[in-house]
Amino acid sequence: MRVVSKREEAPGVRTLKLEFLKEEDHEFFKANYRTGMFGLYGIFGEGESTFCVASPETRKEYIECTFRQSGRVTSTLANADAGDIVTFRGPYGNRFPIEEFEGKNLLFIAGGIALPPTRSVIWSCLDQREKFGKVTIVYGARTVADLVYKNELDEWKQRDDVNLVLTVDPGGETPDWQDHVGFVPTILEQAAPSPDNTIAVLCGPPIMIKFTLTALEKLGFSPGNVYTTLENRMKCGVGKCGRCNVGSVYICKEGPVFTAAEVQAMPQQDL
Repeated sequence: MRVVSKREEAPGVRTLKLEFLKEEDHEFFKANYRTGMFGLYGIFGEGESTFCVASPETRKEYIECTFRQSGRVTSTLANADAGDIVTFRGPYGNRFPIEEFEGKNLLFIAGGIALPPTRSVIWSCLDQREKFGKVTIVYGARTVADLVYKNELDEWKQRDDVNLVLTVDPGGETPDWQDHVGFVPTILEQAAPSPDNTIAVLCGPPIMIKFTLTALEKLGFSPGNVYTTLENRMKCGVGKCGRCNVGSVYICKEGPVFTAAEVQAMPQQDL
């Protein structure tokens, strides 16, 4: 694929927009990609890294990927410029069953760099806004600088059909910060969204997911109506390296999307 553009989302976090070089690859992607799936992105001679497709299934003319620069491959990807060639293998994995969300209220909860997989679902739903009820987005990061997709956050804040709740960790605010200060699970409990006819989509660091699931349980959400993605556990993406197995479950082969009920059935010591 060819890099169309890149932008810096936060310190060390980049988004690449990629276009297809071959029409047959594009047709394959359009026929098979659904939101929640992931791919392996690489640079010839450097290797590959596994992370989500951050763009929605309603916009298949390109692929967007957002990643934190943390190693050799992601550092090389971060240095790619418009016109450079990168590799993509995929899409792999299962998906968020958006058709089952129709007619229901939607609650999206994300923390830090975990917004990209959530963003894929958000835009897939907002591009078909008439099919869904109330939309609430609860998003937090360690500091104001660490919030990603700042332009889109502004857009969501201005929409009258979206309720956006932003927060940063205590000490991460700036003098002009006018939103919440506190950890995501706490702010979620304060916002107190109704569980009635509501699907929740959750993505974040493991510790955030743990405490947010507890908060959702307190609010009355059924584990079967809470979806999450465990993509941060994956390495090879094709079930060979064994890095992502939780008990007998291979996240890259059977996931990365699971309901909270499915996560609770996994060996908790392996999560």
